[in-house]
Amino acid sequence: MKGVEGSTRPAYAAYHDWFRQQDPDRLTKKSLDAEAFFRRTGITFNVYGQAEAQERLIPFDLVPRILAQREWSKLAKGIEQRVAAINAFLHDIYNRQEILRAGRVPKDLIANNEAFLPQMVGFSPPGQVYTHIVGTDIVRTGEGDFFVLEDNARTPSGVSYMLENRETMLQMFPELFSKIKVQPVSDYPKNLRRSLAACAPAGAGPKPTIAVLTPGIYNSAYFEHSFLADQMGAELVEGHDLRVVDGHIAMRTTQGYKQIDVLYRRVDDEFLDPLTFNPDSMLGVPGIMDIYRAGNITIANAPGSGIADDKAIYSYMPDIVEFYTGEKAILKNVETWRCGEPEALKYVLDNLKDLVVKEVHGSGGYGMLVGPAASKKELEAFREKLVAKPGNYIAQPTLSLSTVPIFCESELAPRHVDLRPFVLVSPQGINIVPGGLTRVALTEGSLVVNSSQGGGTKDTWVLED
Repeated sequence: MKGVEGSTRPAYAAYHDWFRQQDPDRLTKKSLDAEAFFRRTGITFNVYGQAEAQERLIPFDLVPRILAQREWSKLAKGIEQRVAAINAFLHDIYNRQEILRAGRVPKDLIANNEAFLPQMVGFSPPGQVYTHIVGTDIVRTGEGDFFVLEDNARTPSGVSYMLENRETMLQMFPELFSKIKVQPVSDYPKNLRRSLAACAPAGAGPKPTIAVLTPGIYNSAYFEHSFLADQMGAELVEGHDLRVVDGHIAMRTTQGYKQIDVLYRRVDDEFLDPLTFNPDSMLGVPGIMDIYRAGNITIANAPGSGIADDKAIYSYMPDIVEFYTGEKAILKNVETWRCGEPEALKYVLDNLKDLVVKEVHGSGGYGMLVGPAASKKELEAFREKLVAKPGNYIAQPTLSLSTVPIFCESELAPRHVDLRPFVLVSPQGINIVPGGLTRVALTEGSLVVNSSQGGGTKDTWVLED
């Protein structure tokens, strides 16, 4: 909100003027009202492996994160370039593998990667769209530069919180939105349905049937699954609701089985088809991969797309972007050391206390080491993991992340944040929601923003010109 010299940044000027006129007690009450609304509506997530308080609220902070249209335009252009390159990369590695033959990405990194699915080789999904929904995690340094922290190309979550955060702000502070012109995000479900329908198989007809496949009520993102199905006017189904009927996937209804054309799955690859992947899975649909490869259903996101958000592949993204677009990447990567390479491993081991180390397949803030915040015992334990399986890890510098204000004890206090814009991909093009989900580390000094690790969320405003 404030520049180095202490003056209010232009994007925050109108909000700051409004905030200074507010009664802190009123804002505290509004904050409690928001918590009660989230609890009443059921906007929760589940924490696995913890017996107490398994179902939790994600803390919501009522101070928005605000971006000027000019800075958003540059950010959106970089995200669009990156997502286009990711789709081209996925089509290539499952077909001609030109990037491997050109030596821009090591063959072993693909062939030995558990996220690479041989079952997808030689197959192209409708419209050649692999990542129908992408969540790109963006961080900003104290110097003001944007960096991509990671690409979420499997089943990115959080968009329901983005939508509910905005709805909550509109209800609590309607006068703010008449004073400040903010770009809307409420049309995301409509755009999601339109985008998925555009990716339906050729024989689906003008009004394809869309369903959301959920693992069930105990999944950490179940609220989002049911929310999106409801908002899109799509069916919410579980694996036991589906079966193969006459060469298509059909869902059970009160009138019998009805054909599905597009399945927005929130089930991981491993559990999608027990006849192809994990035979013990009760979450997927036996035979769905055969129907998919026959061209009779669209699965979003495509099986095997998760290799694009592998953290070792991430380190090659600048090369991937340049290879497929012919342009330098607009958005930079965070400097990354691949621990499977001997020189990189030596550097990481020598500087472990200053680095952030992550599992290449990790997510949710689990399985990582934040060197500056770790004890000697934790450092030594992680050192042993690195030496035992170096290829499982990458390391990055501890960034000086930018901060935004939160409402804390009746005043503003700085906390570190990241941003997850949501991207929709179809044969018609790439659509980026103006804003996204801002995740905030509510603990002073913490760099971990994940909700599973105690982080909260904010409404994200992109101002109109």
